[in-house]
Amino acid sequence: MNKPQLAQTSAFSEPCEYFNDNWQTYQKILQNNYMEHREIYSVLHKFLVSRSQKPFKLLDLGCGDASLAVPALIDTSIQAYYGIDLAQAAIALAADNLGAISCPKTLVAGDFTAVIPQLINAQQERFDIILASFSLHHLHLEQKDDLIGHLYQLLNREGVLLLIDIVRQEGEDRTTYIERYLKRVRQDWTALTPQEVASVETHIATSDFPETQTMLQQLTLNRGFSRSECLYQNEFGSSQLLCFYK
Repeated sequence: MNKPQLAQTSAFSEPCEYFNDNWQTYQKILQNNYMEHREIYSVLHKFLVSRSQKPFKLLDLGCGDASLAVPALIDTSIQAYYGIDLAQAAIALAADNLGAISCPKTLVAGDFTAVIPQLINAQQERFDIILASFSLHHLHLEQKDDLIGHLYQLLNREGVLLLIDIVRQEGEDRTTYIERYLKRVRQDWTALTPQEVASVETHIATSDFPETQTMLQQLTLNRGFSRSECLYQNEFGSSQLLCFYK
């Protein structure tokens, strides 16, 4: 395990503060599967196993404590793992959780929008798979576009970008999406206290900027990706696993 590194932060200060201050709330969300992590990561595991005929290097953007990624990587041919997350406490936990994976690991505590250009400039790391789980929606459209262009540069030939994220319906604006999503939170996230629900509402209203699937496809095509497919979407269409092929 390479020693966790620090990188300069920038674009994710509010989301980072939220997860640092509300880690237990986030754990409740995971434990109760309110965001369909179990279904999504089960599909992800099957996808990674299907590609296991060739060893791969994986870059995990917003890796958290890696507790979700580790089961998805079991029985795959992962050759190296590189994780980035703003929450230093999560990075410390990830160092322990990744012990179950037998490959070299590097963990960086920092803003991946700042780390990615550093990796490109260093010209030392290239990846076969880049995973971004519930992280890109914190960026505005122009920032997503820039980041996707950078990620394309970091992918090896025939590499893939796997995007797990919230997605707006076609023709749905952000305000309507937020209202629709928060209605589900209030109705279904019953394990959370009123104070925790209020904190989630504030975070979503101030920090979530989801795109439509069509927009994400257009951004990736414009940056050189050849095609895409949806590997999973929940019944509301608000959580999806999208695969973009170089």
